[in-house]
Amino acid sequence: MAITAKELAAQLNGCEYGNESVPDAAKESGLVAVFGASDDLMEFRGAIHDEIDCYDGGTAYLTSSGLLTNECEDENCPHFARMKKSAATIEAVWGEGGYSWTYKTEIPHETFEVVEDSDKYCRGIVFALSDVKP
Repeated sequence: MAITAKELAAQLNGCEYGNESVPDAAKESGLVAVFGASDDLMEFRGAIHDEIDCYDGGTAYLTSSGLLTNECEDENCPHFARMKKSAATIEAVWGEGGYSWTYKTEIPHETFEVVEDSDKYCRGIVFALSDVKP
């Protein structure tokens, strides 16, 4: 059953930290939910199932195929640096707006709130992988 980003964000809104259950329909619909975990992770669920380290904030680079990964053994790989220049980005922001985690991106998206013991924890996002420009 297909689901939209707006519908998925509505389903996730108000979920408890640690219980961010993304349904299989998200993957089938090409949707990705992004939310924080602990003080150092950006979680991706749905059409992408992965996480990246982002202690105190960080940036994920994406293409329409998913997360951009560095295939080089060197962190200063010029090939990877060129690929990052044309990739879409999601910036994880630590400690802004009353949340532990929020996200900034130009990818069209919907937002949802994750709570921890009734307090705001994270303002996550949901986007369609097809909206990520290659």
